[in-house]
Order: sequence, then structure tokens, then C-alpha cells
Amino acid sequence: MPQPATLTRIGSSIKINLDRVRDRIPPNLAEQLSKNPRGTVIDYKMTDGTGIGVVIKLSDGSKKWFFEDEIA
Repeated sequence: MPQPATLTRIGSSIKINLDRVRDRIPPNLAEQLSKNPRGTVIDYKMTDGTGIGVVIKLSDGSKKWFFEDEIA
């Protein structure tokens, strides 16, 4: 039987693991995250029908989504 997902709480301050996302994000976002990889969880996103990602508000006010295993 599948185990229920443990989601990061909305409002949590998190750090994005740049090593895990560098190959799928644009260079300008990689540069921004290398300067400040922290953000706040503001929502969830269904990724591919089997996973759940998190929507993160970054320090510049932009919103991006990441897989749960890409954040700490």
C-alpha cells in the first residue's frame, strides 16, 4: 500500500538545492538561486499525476515550482 506524502507546510521557509535543479532551469534563475537559494512555500502543484511539487515565492517576489526532492 502506498505511503501518504509528507508535504512541506505552506508558509515554510526553504532552501532550493541548486545541484538538483541546475539542469532544468534557465540560466538567469540558476544565477538568482546561486545568490539566494531561499524562498517561502506558498502553494502545491500536481506534477505528473503521481507527484506533488511546491510553489515557492523567491526573494525577488517571483513564483516558481519545484519538486519536493529539490528543496530542503
